[in-house]
Amino acid sequence: MASFMQDLWSSVFTPGPTPTLLIATNVSFAALQVVLLVLLVATTSIHFVILSIISAGLWWAINWFAAEVRAVQLAQQKEASDARGDNPDSETETESVTAGRKPKSVPAATASATGSKVAAADLQLPTERDGRKRPGTPGDGSEYASTDSEWEKVDNQAS
Repeated sequence: MASFMQDLWSSVFTPGPTPTLLIATNVSFAALQVVLLVLLVATTSIHFVILSIISAGLWWAINWFAAEVRAVQLAQQKEASDARGDNPDSETETESVTAGRKPKSVPAATASATGSKVAAADLQLPTERDGRKRPGTPGDGSEYASTDSEWEKVDNQAS
């Protein structure tokens, strides 16, 4: 029992449906169905029938989803084994996409990150490069006064 609980705890952090997690899920849903049946017999309320139907649908959906995830994982493992060279006739995606292409030139931002020299034209502001003046914003030296100079005006008026 202790090893099952340890396996269950570790399976929570393992991607995909693990056998331990599926066993715990199925046991939990079976116990819920038993409790709902007992409550139905004890109270004869239609609510427990409806809850049982909803629970059964969710139970089925979880098991269906786990089976689909497992099928996708198996397909990915098969593709990965084919790509590793188990099947010499298969091409990997990288080989088929890059075959016949020339390497692209590296953009300036990437070149500077790799330590290459960047041209001075790449570092200029858009106004200097295009020859157009962009709209002024407060504080950039345009016709607007900065907040500091406005406070100076207030100080001068107060004294």
